[in-house]
Amino acid sequence: MTRPPDRPAPPDRRLLLGRPVPLGRRSLAVLGLVSLIGVAGFGWPLLAATDSALVGHSTDAPWLFALLMPLLLGVVLAQIAEGREAGGGPGLEAKSVALLGVLAAAGAALRPLGAGTAGLEPMFFLMVLAGRALGPGFGFVLGAVTLFASALLTGGVGPWLPFQMLAMGWVSLGAGLLPGAATLRGRAELTMLACYGALASIAYGTVMNLQGWPYIAGLGSSVAFVPGDPVTDNLVRFAVYCLTTSLGWDLPRAALTAVLCLTVGGPVLRALRRATRRAAFGTPVEFRENG
Repeated sequence: MTRPPDRPAPPDRRLLLGRPVPLGRRSLAVLGLVSLIGVAGFGWPLLAATDSALVGHSTDAPWLFALLMPLLLGVVLAQIAEGREAGGGPGLEAKSVALLGVLAAAGAALRPLGAGTAGLEPMFFLMVLAGRALGPGFGFVLGAVTLFASALLTGGVGPWLPFQMLAMGWVSLGAGLLPGAATLRGRAELTMLACYGALASIAYGTVMNLQGWPYIAGLGSSVAFVPGDPVTDNLVRFAVYCLTTSLGWDLPRAALTAVLCLTVGGPVLRALRRATRRAAFGTPVEFRENG
């Protein structure tokens, strides 16, 4: 039995489950470039010689990245908007922007709830779940935009903000790259996300420590950064610095993220996936004449 010609065919399931921001080759290339520049921005002091001009101007580096990183992230957004290679559908369209705005506002509202209290930051679990449900491209953009919005909300704008935006983008992107996105469900998926969220929370704090540690004056010789020293020696000092200063903040953040993923992760994931199906990202828009 054939389908009547005036009756549209049902949408492809692959389109219903499509990512709000598909990652094509150009998008991946730009994301990789920004990530490489970010790694260099976080880690260059470890490789700088004692007499390097970079060391002499180390206090200028955060301000340089404060100007550079928003421009790079703007390029990423522009490339993702054009990325049609991954699914054949549109890039950052109106529905994607609307969903991005809602989730970024929710994440920005969650951040002040735990700010300044033993490192508890409930926004991390939302970034992990959104990256998982909506994909690595959307996750990277969401993490960066949420940190920017929350900084405006809490007055946390400073030379550290571009590094925070990049690090949170990596957290959400990593959640989108976890295996079993199409098949893994239930308690097993939540357990995986809880473990990832805990590790990512600690990694976020460690990376942000690396951003500020070389510029902090007055530290003891056992934890201070020494320009020109062997990388292994500075890494040992950095490990001691993390253990003695920030671990008490990173562990509660990791524990809260894991607990929230296990307890409320299921309903949040279902809501995000339901929103993705109903929005039908990637479905081409067709106009038909009446009659």
